[in-house]
Amino acid sequence: MAVTPPKKSLWRTAKAVAWSFVGLGGRGAYDEDRKNISPIHIIVVGLIGVFLFVAALVLLVNWMVAR
Repeated sequence: MAVTPPKKSLWRTAKAVAWSFVGLGGRGAYDEDRKNISPIHIIVVGLIGVFLFVAALVLLVNWMVAR
């Protein structure tokens, strides 16, 4: 019986990128992610994450200055 590799999912990519933003994750998780994640997914999810982070910072600064 052949074992089928897991599908490259967007959810798995989002979790991997989120852990990378925080700076947590083990070596085993890195090896698994490298095998099971598409580079295009990493780029797209990473850009979305950066945009959301910057937008949250801008909103926080505007809220603090308005007080």
